[in-house]
Amino acid sequence: MSELTNLLATSQMQWIVILIVIDVVLGIIAALVKKEFVFGKLCNFMKWPVIGYIFGFGIIEAVGQALNWSWLVNVVFVLIVITLLASIFGNLGKLGLPLPGTLKK
Repeated sequence: MSELTNLLATSQMQWIVILIVIDVVLGIIAALVKKEFVFGKLCNFMKWPVIGYIFGFGIIEAVGQALNWSWLVNVVFVLIVITLLASIFGNLGKLGLPLPGTLKK
């Protein structure tokens, strides 16, 4: 059990959780501002990031450690961070913040 706790306590995992929280909060605020908030959508959204990002990254960390493939962990971490940042920028755009054209795509 302590090995699982160690996998979930890495700084990479902490950054993923922080970015998920920011994304969820901004998504809720954007939905409330646009009067599109639905609890069902929130429940479905929470399933994917928690299972996909957190547990998925935990599995990748375990595989990376077992096979001594730290490069795999780093690549997956960067991809997850890019995906979460894209979603955060999308939510900022929904809130009306002006974003450069490259961030809107």
